[in-house]
Amino acid sequence: MARSKSSKQWLREHFDDSYVRRSQEDGYRSRASYKLLEIQEKDQLIRPGMTVIDLGSAPGGWSQVAAALVGEKGKVLASDILPMDSLAGVEFIQGDFTEQPVLNEILARLGDSGADLVISDMAPNLSGMKEMDQPRAMYLAELALDLAKTTLHDGAYFLVKVFQGEGFEDFHRQLKECFQSVKTRKPGASRQRSREIYLLGAGFKAVN
Repeated sequence: MARSKSSKQWLREHFDDSYVRRSQEDGYRSRASYKLLEIQEKDQLIRPGMTVIDLGSAPGGWSQVAAALVGEKGKVLASDILPMDSLAGVEFIQGDFTEQPVLNEILARLGDSGADLVISDMAPNLSGMKEMDQPRAMYLAELALDLAKTTLHDGAYFLVKVFQGEGFEDFHRQLKECFQSVKTRKPGASRQRSREIYLLGAGFKAVN
């Protein structure tokens, strides 16, 4: 099957990408690892002993970084509808976390103390049509926020990928209602032409 012009461009960009080459050299599963590493360097978000939930984790780039940072006394719970090869220090739960059995398993493994941080680098399969892709991307961010509200303890953190466009301002307002502060991050590892940015909510305001 002949490749489209856009897919050829993506492949060319992918293999010319310095972060792709670095990920191969450094042993990371994806270039996305560097996005989290850059945010970590700036915000010192992940600390030893923390419990972290990684949503949309496959192939495991963010889980790798999180597991290394929380150390042996920490915990990383990763979940994705896609399979993910095992990683040291990561408990993987395959399935849709919006379905009750999968959510129940996440909650069971989490225990009573709650999560210190929920991270989500989820994105839909992009069609290239903004009017379709944007609502789907914001929907995934909202699902991640719902999971965060269920699992975070008071004062905890939430890091989520969003795309600038329709629904962004409303979602940003939702985060401000749930967290003491909300910061915007655009790591250098994000492709410049991408509309993706990351929102970091700090100080979760748990409702008892």
